[in-house]
Amino acid sequence: MYWALLSGINGNLAALKAVEQHMRQFEIEAVFVLGDCVGPTHTAEAVIEHLAASRYHICQGWWEEQALILHGLGRAGEPEELRQWGGAAAIKNLWEAVSRETIETWVSKLDFGIQELDCLFIHGSTVSVSEALTPDTDPLKLLDRVVRAEVNQLFCGRSGQAFCFELASGHVTEQLQLLDHTPEPQTHSLSPRRIIGVGAIGRTLGQATYTLFSPGSNQVRFQRVRYTQGFA
Repeated sequence: MYWALLSGINGNLAALKAVEQHMRQFEIEAVFVLGDCVGPTHTAEAVIEHLAASRYHICQGWWEEQALILHGLGRAGEPEELRQWGGAAAIKNLWEAVSRETIETWVSKLDFGIQELDCLFIHGSTVSVSEALTPDTDPLKLLDRVVRAEVNQLFCGRSGQAFCFELASGHVTEQLQLLDHTPEPQTHSLSPRRIIGVGAIGRTLGQATYTLFSPGSNQVRFQRVRYTQGFA
């Protein structure tokens, strides 16, 4: 029995359908979508319609956050990250791809993250939807992000990479320096933790990557799907 973990659909309906077809060979108990469902594509609304009719567990991604900002519903006033990523063309394309009604009735309702058992499913990190965790991220930063969540396994999708980074058990010593005295150092024992990148479905045309996770055995299996269509 598996949980299927998807991210980075980016409005690519053909990629999503190809992955769903591939998933049918496995016994899937639940599907979690770790953000970036939409994108600046002409099939973004069709992707949302498809997902809205499903029973998938879905959280907000970077593209959803940018869409909210464009419509004055986000945590930031201006879409600076989107502008830096693709300029005025990206802003125009995203504005035309997702309607105001869809933003209000679906995108704005998505959670920042989803917790199940000892797992957190999130797009970026516990700090920001924009932060991309990778195997090259400083191990102390990775430890901080998973400890903040108070879980043993953090699944993320922002980087688009498929990876499993394991942090072994150990100890962390905390030392504070105050103006008038130095308190005794505090030592905290840490259990093994994992950060798993689940891949991306729609970023690369013709190739999709997603992850299968067995909550009973903690087994992680990365899946690659090749398909011949584009976005339509």
